[in-house]
Amino acid sequence: MSNTWPDRPHTIGSRLAVLALRLAGWTAVLHLPPTRKVVACVAPHTSNHDFLLGILWKWATRSPVHFVAKHSLFVFPIGLFMRAVGGIAIDRRRAGGNFVDAVVERINRDAEIMLTVAPEGTRSRTEYWKTGFYYMALKAGVPIAVTVFDWGRRQVGVIGYVQPTGDIEADFAQIRLLMQGVQGHTPADAGPIQPRPEPLR
Repeated sequence: MSNTWPDRPHTIGSRLAVLALRLAGWTAVLHLPPTRKVVACVAPHTSNHDFLLGILWKWATRSPVHFVAKHSLFVFPIGLFMRAVGGIAIDRRRAGGNFVDAVVERINRDAEIMLTVAPEGTRSRTEYWKTGFYYMALKAGVPIAVTVFDWGRRQVGVIGYVQPTGDIEADFAQIRLLMQGVQGHTPADAGPIQPRPEPLR
């Protein structure tokens, strides 16, 4: 049986989710978090099937998974579904238009949270990762949970943690090390694990 989030023992629902993953040939993985708050970078995300795997993993491990989206998306009736699967409406106007600061404010407010971000930003190949997740974790002072859809090993979940230091190149090197051998559903669509270049000033 897979690990569950600290102080959240297995329930009938979580055991059924574990069983569903196993019947599909998958294993739920959760390296226990060093803190009750983490920012999860989820990759490689190359298939629509990843969403269902992620939901089953959330139920199987009872992790406090959430994702953020613009508040304008949380209108009835789609808003009911968005919240049911962990969506959090963020009004960036409350943080002066800064999305990262708005998310950090929410992380600071919650007692425990796994804030998930797909840094590739698309299921198509990109040549870099967006760095919003990194600065969210850095500003909030929380670890980055390296979270994978590994279609090669048929594993889904958290495989390790990186505490951001502000040295983004060194911290990304740690993420790459953890993700060695991880294979997405469509390997050709998984780009390199590199931070997005800073704009020239």
